[in-house]
Amino acid sequence: MRSVKRKEGGRKLPLTPPRSARYFGMELLERITMNPKQCGGRPCVRGMRIRVSDVLDLLGAGLSREQILEQMPDLEPDDIRGCLLFARQKIDHPLLAP
Repeated sequence: MRSVKRKEGGRKLPLTPPRSARYFGMELLERITMNPKQCGGRPCVRGMRIRVSDVLDLLGAGLSREQILEQMPDLEPDDIRGCLLFARQKIDHPLLAP
């Protein structure tokens, strides 16, 4: 496990989340579904016609999680976390340099 030095106190903190957090992350990812017959196969939240990109667009526009949940009453707080985790995994891939 990699670690990074913390400025205050010099303690080293792990960069990888604890096992329980990784398992919770898997549960969050299970909330994201992809069906070729729904929304053009784009990732959606729990089989609903709410796309991950819709949730990310609202967050990017500056809405708080509470405001998003208010506008989309079918969503749950873990759905928003699942969308963020899904997006993070999509962009977190190694780049091969020549």
